[in-house]
Amino acid sequence: MTAQPAELDQPRDLVGIGIGPFNLSLAALADGVHGGLDATFYDQNPAFHWHPGLLIDGATLQVPFLADLVTLADPASPWSFLNYLKARDRLFPFYFAERFHIQRAEYDAYCRWVSRQLPELRFGHQVDAVRWNPERGLFEVDFTQLGTDGEAAALGRAHTRNVALGIGTEPYIPDPLKPLVDAPAAPVIHAADYLEHRERLLAAGHITVIGSGQSGAEIFLDLLRARPKGAEKIHWLARTEAFAPMEYSKLGLEQFTPDYTRYFHGLSQQVRDDLVPRQWQLHKGIDADTLAAIHDELYRRTLHGGWPDAVLTPGVSVRTAGRVAVTKVELHLEHTQQGARTRLTTDAVVLATGYRERPLDRILAGLDPYMRRDNAERPRVDEHHRIMLDEGVTGSVYVQNAERHTHGVGTPDLGLAAWRSATILNHLTGKEPYPLPRRTAFTSFGLDGQNQTRSLPVPRGLVPLTEVR
Repeated sequence: MTAQPAELDQPRDLVGIGIGPFNLSLAALADGVHGGLDATFYDQNPAFHWHPGLLIDGATLQVPFLADLVTLADPASPWSFLNYLKARDRLFPFYFAERFHIQRAEYDAYCRWVSRQLPELRFGHQVDAVRWNPERGLFEVDFTQLGTDGEAAALGRAHTRNVALGIGTEPYIPDPLKPLVDAPAAPVIHAADYLEHRERLLAAGHITVIGSGQSGAEIFLDLLRARPKGAEKIHWLARTEAFAPMEYSKLGLEQFTPDYTRYFHGLSQQVRDDLVPRQWQLHKGIDADTLAAIHDELYRRTLHGGWPDAVLTPGVSVRTAGRVAVTKVELHLEHTQQGARTRLTTDAVVLATGYRERPLDRILAGLDPYMRRDNAERPRVDEHHRIMLDEGVTGSVYVQNAERHTHGVGTPDLGLAAWRSATILNHLTGKEPYPLPRRTAFTSFGLDGQNQTRSLPVPRGLVPLTEVR
């Protein structure tokens, strides 16, 4: 392994860690900052790919195509979805298709189109640590360059005035099922890996899907459509009290606006912590069209008599689980309302149990002495999506999709990606390269009735970018 020289004389304006949709949005908008912004983004993966295991044929985004990387902050950006269609000679077909919600696979292809053209992206680079260098007034970002085989090839270090963390989320495996995942016999897989194991799952005699969100519904529907009539042999289990539709009323959706995000940020920590779990139907429910498609498919299988061999049971939790005769899985279930318990033996399990924010502690261990935390030991994040650090740290560490505890359920929503990226860039530059709307909702959240943006203070120690070149 070779060591790359530290770039001591070329500090960057911004280093992004992770290249998912949110940091890709930040990179795309940073590319359009007048006067230029010296930014570099690192990701350990060899290329961009968005949830490849869930790009099920026909599955669509739950947000309109306008929730691309840039449009809601800069509709004239060359990195918009519409410009992607134009570049691919598909603008007229899209126009006649009259699709407001595009397929997931198309969103993934659009993001990959952007990622292949932005020169500041560095795939195959694993960030290992971030530290603050008080003598130089810069962050040090240590990384490992990976070879084509995924093994370490070289070490490097970048210096930067600001950092943007976009390391994303990771699949959540409930504790009772962790010992069963990745065993060679009966498959127990997370929905994130569904397509990779789809043929193996279809060959199983009986399949159980656990989870009541959109992914669970899409996987259940895909399996149902592929199984023979009368021999479907699928269980769909969920902890929620019903297979509930996602809140999709127009005024309900205003909880995914910048106005609501600012309102939520202004609440006390206790109120925020109590509120987030109660808002599950805003982001963990199922699209009404998917629910209708499931019912249509089940109904179609009754047209000539009989019922499909499919069991849909909400209100159920998995207490424990184990293997039976090597090739089967036994789930010990409890019905919350009945207080009843039973056992279910199955040949395969798909865990549509969602995702959790990746912990920041490993990468940010070097900043721990400077970090301000709340009563639950989580990083405090200000209204500019910046981790609050001691005043001696003059640079900023911004976070994307790691601040639900401070900014609410809209944090992982693609519809707020461009707005958050623009907010970060406006704060980072101390200017306003992307003027943002002062009001975004008809609803007034709170008795003060104020839905307007706050004035933008100049960050501590900020020097205009034109003066540091």
